[in-house]
Parts: sequence; structure tokens; C-alpha cells
Amino acid sequence: MKLCAVIINYRTPDMTLRALGALMRELESIPDSRVILVNNDAGDGSLELLCTEVDKAGWSDRVSVVETGHNGGFAYGVNFATEPALASDDPPEYVYLLNSDAFPDPGSVAALLDFLDAHPAHGIAGSYIHGPDGDTHTTAFRFPSLASELEGTLRLGLVTRLLRGSVVPLPVPEEATRVDWLAGASMLIRADVFRDIGAFDDTFFLYYEETDFCRRARAAGWQTWYVPASRVTHIGSASTGMKDRQRRRPGYWFASRAHYFRKNHGRAYLWLANLLWVTGFSLWRVRRALQRKPDPDPPGLLGDFVRAWLSPAQLRESR
Repeated sequence: MKLCAVIINYRTPDMTLRALGALMRELESIPDSRVILVNNDAGDGSLELLCTEVDKAGWSDRVSVVETGHNGGFAYGVNFATEPALASDDPPEYVYLLNSDAFPDPGSVAALLDFLDAHPAHGIAGSYIHGPDGDTHTTAFRFPSLASELEGTLRLGLVTRLLRGSVVPLPVPEEATRVDWLAGASMLIRADVFRDIGAFDDTFFLYYEETDFCRRARAAGWQTWYVPASRVTHIGSASTGMKDRQRRRPGYWFASRAHYFRKNHGRAYLWLANLLWVTGFSLWRVRRALQRKPDPDPPGLLGDFVRAWLSPAQLRESR
């Protein structure tokens, strides 16, 4: 098999079917391909609707709808689909991850395939992501670090200039560019990467799983590339609500961040990263109030961060 595409649904069946429709249009030019549509224990009737609509569209021969029976998060859903596919008698050469609120533009999947086919040393390729109105989404990044935790929370121009080599979001590349990691809204992964480093770490419920996966891939010698010739429309946070600034940041974001730093850098590094985050964010809040700047942050973010840091789970895991 050339390509196995994976879409994870969680309580957005109509949008998921729209994403699937756009993907199926793109797979017409890639006949040796299949789609696994994973229903992550949505419990809202999604499974029945997805099965009905896939059958009605005549896609049953190329689209498998599977139910996890457990909402273990994005990485869990991806692994639920990819591990059996990679262990099958006809394993795919590539795995393509597409968010349920992402819609491939014409030629987008083929552009990623052509790029990795032409560059055997490259293991992961991701698309240029834009919103429905054409606004560019930042999806190419450096790995987080102590310096980036301070820079990202302090939000001071002088500090950003001094630490410009550590700023996590990269300027949007205009040509194919090697990056540290990519958002998983539209990501093509060579199957050999999975064979070398294993599955996604499903300790991450949501967020930081792509960061960790790309870091492990780089450690194994695989490069990650941003490919703007591949373009995908993305709504963003349809299942999580993270774009809604009136909602508190979900607990799994704090847990994923802590797991990423602890796993990749150690417990002392995590605590120092936490200290720099709190210091930078506290100074930003003071400056924002004095300068009467608008508040772009979710409510209660500082308190929620400190409570997560001092939670029994994080304290126990940091011993």
C-alpha cells in the first residue's frame, strides 16, 4: 500500500465527513491508498452516522470506520489505527494524518508524497495551513526550551530579539524548509520512521504529541520538513475549544507540557521551565495592566498553571 490516511473524530461527525470528502477527492490520484476513520469513543451517535455516510458515498471499499471504545486522546487514536496497519500483510509506505477540521486543497496530499519520494532521508512532511478566509496559520516550530518558556510568556520585544534563535513559532517559510516540528493537522510520515522510533506516545492526551514524535524522529536521524506547495484549509480547535479565549485552558495541556519537558529533559529542567514560565507570565501581566493592553489570555491561566505545577500528580512524577 502506498498510503494509509488517518482521521480522528471526536464529536464533530459532520465536519469529519467534510474532511473525509476533501481527502477522498485527493486520493483519486493515489489509487493504492486507504483511509482509517477513528471514532474516539465520542458517545454522541457519531459512529453510526460515520458508518452510514461512508457506505452511502460508496467509500466502504477504501474507508474503514473503527471505534476505539476509549477516548484516550489524539495519539491514542492515531496508534489505534496505525499499529495494526503497519503490522498488516500490506503495510503502507506512508501514513498521512489529517485533522477532522482540516480540508486538503487540490494537489496537497500528492505534493507531500512527491516531496518525500524525492528525498529518502526526510521522514516527515507537513503542509502550509491556512484558515477558511485565507489567513496563515503558524504550524512550523522550533523545539521548546528554557529560553522559549521565558520569551513566550514575557512578550517583550527586546527579549524576543535577544532570544530570536529560541522563539518556538518560526516565520512562515515560503519554500520547503527543514524545521524541528510541525503541527499534525496535515502530516505525512514515512512508515520507516514508525519502525525506527515506535508509535506516538499516548501519555499525551492532546498537545505536544507531535513535538515529542518529531524530536524522537530527529534523534533517529529523520528530518522534518515544511512543504508550502501542499496547502490545507484548517478551522482549528474544533474539538477542544482552545481558540475560545473565554474558556479556561484544559488540564490536559498542562499535563502534556509537563510530560514533554520531564520526558525529554528531566525533572530539574521541568521545574526550571515552570519557574521561568511563571516569572515571565507574571511580569507580562503586570506590564499589561500598567500599559492597559488588551488581555489575550484565557481566564485564570496563571493560577491554573501554578495549581497544575503543584498538583499531587506532577509532584509525584517529579520526585
